[in-house]
Amino acid sequence: MAAYIVRRVLLALMLLAVLSVAVFVLFNMLPGDPARLTCGKACTPDLIAANRHRLGYDQPVLTQYTNFVSGIFVGRVFSADSPKPIQCNAPCLGYSFNQHEQVMTLITRAAPVTFWLAIGAFILWIFIGVTVGIFAALRRGRWQDRIIMGVSLAGYSLPSFFFGLLLVFFVIIKWKWLPFPSYVSPFVDPVKFLQTMILPWIVLAILYAAFYMRLTRNQVLEVLNDDYVRTARAKGLPERTVVVKHALRAGLTPIVTAAGLDLAGLLGGAIISEDIFSLPGLGALSVDSITNSDLPLITGITLLTAALIIFANLVVDLLYAVVDPRVRLA
Repeated sequence: MAAYIVRRVLLALMLLAVLSVAVFVLFNMLPGDPARLTCGKACTPDLIAANRHRLGYDQPVLTQYTNFVSGIFVGRVFSADSPKPIQCNAPCLGYSFNQHEQVMTLITRAAPVTFWLAIGAFILWIFIGVTVGIFAALRRGRWQDRIIMGVSLAGYSLPSFFFGLLLVFFVIIKWKWLPFPSYVSPFVDPVKFLQTMILPWIVLAILYAAFYMRLTRNQVLEVLNDDYVRTARAKGLPERTVVVKHALRAGLTPIVTAAGLDLAGLLGGAIISEDIFSLPGLGALSVDSITNSDLPLITGITLLTAALIIFANLVVDLLYAVVDPRVRLA
């Protein structure tokens, strides 16, 4: 077990190193001048040259990359030779000269919104998807199974923005069951927080729950025909024990894989839902950074969200060893 964990952790660290190189090359070494993006329409050759020096783009490539990586661990200083140097504290993902703030500060401010959006939707779609998927598997071929599969197909096919706009129009505007979304921390006003987040949770959960219904149903049906499940039934075990402790656990591997990666993707920013419901999360921050050509902010968000996906893969690999002991020998 220890060797399995060490291998997976080392692989994750290697991927993070490759990720840092890829992000640096993608946003700093492609054709174009990053310094040109820092001054908008007011750019002049002298101003571009000054910004290039201030941002360190006039240094050798290896030096730029070293500063980029070391800033994450120990911080860095921008405009070190100017009267007012800019101190970027670790973990430094860059400095947004458009907004005059550290990239990590901007991300930290927006991340809780996306975190709560992702966690709430995740709990909702896992509970609905797995529960209804098991029920459909146990009713295979009956009218309940056909209705569930039809509903899941419709939910999986509907665009999330279409369903979101419908909820906004009917629930908020026409029926006035909920006020217009205005995000507030759950620790400040729990009631207003729930009123703001319930519709975004539903919008995200519908699409994913539909997928997990079909995935869970197929996995449970596949395992229910195995010999050890038939043996468990022959021993007289209750049906709930057979399904939960034997069939579902054996079929959890692809569900765990999909759940970990889907959650990491949502933490990276549910752009459509945040835009529809005016939530100031990572998705809205990403759109603003692209619109304003804020290269340091784009770089920081890309690096952070990609690192989250790598971390989610690591967690999924470790959960494999818990769900299926045979994986420990791989």
